[in-house]
Amino acid sequence: MARADDSGVWYPRWFWPAFAAPAVIWVSAFFVVPFYVIVSVAFGGLDPIFLSPLPEYNPVQWDTAAFSDVVGQLFTAGSVTQTAFIRTFVYVAAATVLCLLIGYPVAYFIARHAGRFKAWFLVALLAPFWISYMMRMLAWTNLLQNDGYVNRILEALGVLSEPRAWLEGKPSTVILGLVYGYIPYMILPLYAALDRIDSSALEAARDLGAGQTSTFLRVTVPQSIPAIVAGVVIVTLPMSGDYYTQDLLSASRNTAMLGNVIDGSIQSSLVQTGASLVLILLVVLLVPMLSYLRSTSRASAASL
Repeated sequence: MARADDSGVWYPRWFWPAFAAPAVIWVSAFFVVPFYVIVSVAFGGLDPIFLSPLPEYNPVQWDTAAFSDVVGQLFTAGSVTQTAFIRTFVYVAAATVLCLLIGYPVAYFIARHAGRFKAWFLVALLAPFWISYMMRMLAWTNLLQNDGYVNRILEALGVLSEPRAWLEGKPSTVILGLVYGYIPYMILPLYAALDRIDSSALEAARDLGAGQTSTFLRVTVPQSIPAIVAGVVIVTLPMSGDYYTQDLLSASRNTAMLGNVIDGSIQSSLVQTGASLVLILLVVLLVPMLSYLRSTSRASAASL
């Protein structure tokens, strides 16, 4: 039997590759197969009586009419699909920027200045994960009602002169909901990167005459760029397909995101439209995913 040499110990050639088998099976069962089903639905047919999808698993017989129609709507000015796509991009971009602006100082404080309380801050950061995302959003719907605590506090502080209807189709409410829901995913990779920065590099910068601001901008920030990219990708991907944040905090057509259009299509007889939108969204999200992989590869090569 052929064998592979590893530090003087001989193993069968299949030994180390076998460790990847669970991941291969997992990805095949829960990504490749479902993805192919979505493609088959998008390029399949529709039952004329029951209006249910008829997936076409043979690529030779794929019908691109429904997919082409969705792509055409995407480039039609004022269409529901184009409006939802642009709105999703704006909401996700705004929420991602806010996550970074809020998350970076928090991660920096925990990593560099929390001292012996670092573990407690991390516990406080992870505590919201103990409650489901939907339950936390439902809690916010109570807080944001006209007579909720948010309006009461803002009125007491003099910020508002009268209650604000936060839950009646406000884009700001949806964006803040996205920030609240996904900001831990931004903070955690930033914290991990900032915590790993060698203190000797910071001390060397100060010994060379750099001030605190210069040291932060020229040493800390450049070394945390891979984590910033990772955090942006991690929050951008789920935000782009999110639909229940808008459903719970707005439920208005004026704030409908692409995820809401997909959900609405699947709930109705337009399953092919929903499947086509999923494919388009996946192609669009490949851009940040590939950027992240490229950044990770460069960081790995630089560390060698």
